[in-house]
Amino acid sequence: MDKTDERLIAALRHDARASLSDLALQLDLSRTTVRARIERLVQRGDILGFSVVLKEDVLNDPVRGLMMIEIEGRGAARVTRQLQGLKEVRAIHSTNGRWDLIVELGTETLEDLDTALAKIRMFEGVQASETSLLLSTKKST
Repeated sequence: MDKTDERLIAALRHDARASLSDLALQLDLSRTTVRARIERLVQRGDILGFSVVLKEDVLNDPVRGLMMIEIEGRGAARVTRQLQGLKEVRAIHSTNGRWDLIVELGTETLEDLDTALAKIRMFEGVQASETSLLLSTKKST
């Protein structure tokens, strides 16, 4: 992937519905080049698909948070399985550094979030955690 592909992907992230003509104008390329590059990126698997983020997708979780979790020993697989069973869990990320997992949570109320956090802290193998509430989102994929 070269710099032009990276610029094209950045433009698509900003507006995946942009026409080929608009993308070509924005990137100072021909329409044919833009189409060929998009097709190549899709064929190579660099672009897996295009999606739509609806306003209601964000509104469904008025309370959102990130929970960083430190896991004792080799319990990451077990804790991850337990997390996957919770309806409040939106995503689970394994990481390096101080925290073993970062979990995205979404609930209707602060009380629901507090209940989910308490439940997760009780999982066998969860040694420590830290949670941050997400106040606003400036960019989302």
